[in-house]
Amino acid sequence: MAWRKGLRSAGLLIPAVILVPGIAFAEEAASKVALDTLWTLITAFLVMFMAAGFALLESGFCRSKNTVNILAKNFVVYAVTGIAFLVIGWGIMFGDGTWFMGLKGLWFLSGPDNSPATGDAYKGVYSSINWTGIPLEAKFLFQMVFAATAATIVSGAVAERIKFGSFFLFSVLMAGLLYPITGHWIWGGGWLAERGMWDFAGSTVVHSVGGWAALAGAIMLGPRLGKFTKDGRINPIPGHSLTSATLGVFILWFGWFGFNPGSTMGADWGAIGHIAATTNTAAAAAVIAATFTAWVLLGKPDLTMALNGGVAGLVAITAPCAFVSLGSSLAIGLVAGILVVLSVLFFDRIKVDDPVGAISAHLTCGVWGTLAVGLFAQDKFSPGTTGNGLFFGGGPELFQAQLIGVLAVGIFIFPASMVGWGLLKGLMGIRVGPEEEMEGLDISEHGLLAYPDFQIATAVRLHRGAPAPTPAVAAAAPEPVEAVRRPAAAFVPAGGVMRTPPRPGTFRTPPGPGRAEPARGAPVAAAAPTTVAAAAPTTREQPFRIVVRGVDKRALREMWQRLCHEYPNTPQDFNEIYEHTPRFSDDAFSFKRGNPDQFRETVENLLYMHGIEGAVVTAER
Repeated sequence: MAWRKGLRSAGLLIPAVILVPGIAFAEEAASKVALDTLWTLITAFLVMFMAAGFALLESGFCRSKNTVNILAKNFVVYAVTGIAFLVIGWGIMFGDGTWFMGLKGLWFLSGPDNSPATGDAYKGVYSSINWTGIPLEAKFLFQMVFAATAATIVSGAVAERIKFGSFFLFSVLMAGLLYPITGHWIWGGGWLAERGMWDFAGSTVVHSVGGWAALAGAIMLGPRLGKFTKDGRINPIPGHSLTSATLGVFILWFGWFGFNPGSTMGADWGAIGHIAATTNTAAAAAVIAATFTAWVLLGKPDLTMALNGGVAGLVAITAPCAFVSLGSSLAIGLVAGILVVLSVLFFDRIKVDDPVGAISAHLTCGVWGTLAVGLFAQDKFSPGTTGNGLFFGGGPELFQAQLIGVLAVGIFIFPASMVGWGLLKGLMGIRVGPEEEMEGLDISEHGLLAYPDFQIATAVRLHRGAPAPTPAVAAAAPEPVEAVRRPAAAFVPAGGVMRTPPRPGTFRTPPGPGRAEPARGAPVAAAAPTTVAAAAPTTREQPFRIVVRGVDKRALREMWQRLCHEYPNTPQDFNEIYEHTPRFSDDAFSFKRGNPDQFRETVENLLYMHGIEGAVVTAER
């Protein structure tokens, strides 16, 4: 009997011994899925927050009259991308299919899927992303915010002259077709992945793709009015808020700790720490390199170049962040910082107008970061992936695969984007009219102002020697009222060298002879008149006039009033005569001093830039 009791006890104990480890293993696996999912979602939220950084950066680098439009684009593009990528983009990018694109599970994540199963245990149609053990919806959300980033890059390069509806439709094309196709080539098991190309977090998949589409858009749109003169000079067009731009880059830098470390799509503590460190190192190195490069080439440590340098370093390290050492990330960042400054200057020289430097930061440095994998990769950081790059004893195969990938993506995305922009141009137009552009897209496209309480101050041109009017007199004065912008911070997003605008108190028109610019925050109409110091004598003291004949005088006056409205965010040609023009009436600019021939050429350039043709411009004593 005793042995029977012992056997019975053993019979109960043996299943318990077998089941307890199984239960423990199942609990451990469930915990890992939960932890990996939580990590992936938190980093996806960080990448989403980068949209706020892009909005602040772009709006700060552009003029205040376009702020509402820029904020609307950056806000709506996230929503557009979310729907387009859900409807079709995800299936094209990650669905099983051909070397070119996914064909299964195309619509609304509808394909069979048993995530979070991985590897051989996975039974579904999204096998290219079965390496991460998280639910399908978590995979989708993380990849969707990357698609939104690619579409957002385009916004900066086409800013200040794109029709809102055209940008909306192009964003659908980007998120629903162009981005997913090349993404399938590299991340979806397509032909570039089979050739051995590696792009850990998207220097090419996200940033170069956005950069190529942005370049096509900037070319199709043409430059902003006043950006380039007839004789080939580059006019800086300053943005309205370096505060906004700087805060935007800080947000982007912060969000990039979701972009790169989050691309593990799993809580791998060793990889996460290493990737975060290489990301930060490259960004810091690029800021320093861009600052000193601008200092050497432009004569000043230009903040706008430093900000673009930070973005450039982050873009460049995005592909190699998991495959390179900290020392290599430093070198990659230094090169990116130099490249972005040179690239901004280059695109200005070839007259591609990019208001925020998006093409230089995302395309140029995205290409560099992708190629850097082939140079700096070390197998010890991600065993069984890239192998060693050219600088660490590897052969040329990895670099060749990276180069082929860069060229293939460019050869596909750039022409496809040109076709997309061309179709939109033919069907509905992609650029606002000259009057809408001069007025600002906030009014013409949205009927709103970003800063209605303090953006515009009105001033009345006074007769010479007349006292400053009271507010009631100003309202009833017969002279034309002109809108006058207070000076904004001057910077050069396109890399040109900007002349310092006239100091408040030295303006001639407006606010008018004998009146100084009112103190910040003071009511304009009630400002007390002050005496303006006489300008220093020049070699030519005789007064003269620049007379414009053969054009509609109303068009001439409207041009002048628009330019006064925008000062100091105006072409350098206008700034040159603005501080020297005591009076403009009818068809003549009156000057007390200066070089008549030089000012005549300046007026001719202004007329050309504003589409006023057939004018006869003469200088008369």
